[in-house]
Amino acid sequence: MNCSSPMNKWWPHDYQGRAVKMMISQGAVGLFLDPGLGKTSICLAALKVLRSAGYFRKALIIAPLRPMYSTWPAEVYKWEDFNDFTYAIIHGSEKAERLRCDVELYFVNPEGLKWLLSQPNLPEWDTLIVDESTKFKDSGTQRFRYLKGILPKFRRRWILTGTPIPNGLMDLFGQLYILDRGRSLGAYITHYRKEFFEQSGWNKWDWTPQHGAFERIIEKIQPLILQLSAEDYLQMPELSFHDVPVELPPDARAIYKSVEDDFLAQLADPEKLIVAANAAAAGTKCRQIANGAVYTDADHNWEVIHAEKLDALEDLLEELNGHPVLVLYEYRHDFERLLRRFPTAVSLKSGDVSAIVDRFNNGDIPLLVGHPASMGHGLNLQGSCHHVIWFGITWNLEHYDQAIARVYRQGQKNHVMVYHIIAKDTKDEDVAAVLTQKDKTQQDLLKALSG
Repeated sequence: MNCSSPMNKWWPHDYQGRAVKMMISQGAVGLFLDPGLGKTSICLAALKVLRSAGYFRKALIIAPLRPMYSTWPAEVYKWEDFNDFTYAIIHGSEKAERLRCDVELYFVNPEGLKWLLSQPNLPEWDTLIVDESTKFKDSGTQRFRYLKGILPKFRRRWILTGTPIPNGLMDLFGQLYILDRGRSLGAYITHYRKEFFEQSGWNKWDWTPQHGAFERIIEKIQPLILQLSAEDYLQMPELSFHDVPVELPPDARAIYKSVEDDFLAQLADPEKLIVAANAAAAGTKCRQIANGAVYTDADHNWEVIHAEKLDALEDLLEELNGHPVLVLYEYRHDFERLLRRFPTAVSLKSGDVSAIVDRFNNGDIPLLVGHPASMGHGLNLQGSCHHVIWFGITWNLEHYDQAIARVYRQGQKNHVMVYHIIAKDTKDEDVAAVLTQKDKTQQDLLKALSG
């Protein structure tokens, strides 16, 4: 399909022009750009230049569902320069018919690759764009193997992300393989590990970068990467972080301590037991208890432990005096308890996402509740909101950064405040510490690449 649009000319910032030049001058490019810097419009501009020179006909664009349905079509519609691009979204009940359309841009989500690549007579794509390339950071996944098989078909391959290494340097392999098919970091993950890492930790299950590995990796991948930070190119307001500590009540502390020490705790009802089969499961149970409830069986029935975080959130919302707030939760029982305590809260699950986002940005929804995994891409929530509250903090740095970036992005005019409600002397504090270390590694990488 194609669209008619208002007459808005796309005038690139200097950094966007730099990105376009790089993308048309070499066949493989990774754009490590902060949210809000216009990755989508940069790609469309580069495709337009290549099309005019006869070097582009059709692109396969792999993106999460929300950017695929909202962000990319919105950019095509928004700018006169890109309005003549035709596209098809290969998803839903009509995906087979849409695949047969003769268009320039074909959108599919990572989960749709298996179906797509099983179809006969695929379009002759010459350009591959992987939006949010960390979806392919793990080279052991099926989605990576499906994509790996068709990489030779493309003359140009671009990857886009603002959070390239949410878990450390090991996350780079799959993404860089998409660009150069192993030339920089090795043809297989085993090669990458052997050259840059050493085994460590209990039973040698962990991989730690060798001395000097960081610098050697940067040297190998830097020709392929353009890294840009929003703070260097946009007038961004201040961003600050605040911990809101809560104390577990004595009975909740006893349950927490029992699970932490023995992997077994008994609730008030002696028929209900919390069983953690190993340390990882125990850690998950501890984090649930810190939030105020815990699952008691495989059917996800749950039991309330305490309401300290809900009380702290209620106090914080009173202090914010009705300003729109985004509250992020970790577990389903968190979500259900939040809606019970705050019945006027709205979730993106409540109805039409676009309508809810518009109402929130207009200030008509004071409390929006969401899970970071479903709010990480393609949402602009900076219209009226500049307060983000983590009711349950996530281990996942990518989810953490991307969720905050829904509010702290281009167009935000106010000082953005991020609050962590943390149960003292619990796994909450460990998660916050790990996130800090992950973020330091990622920031070190981005800073080195920007040089």
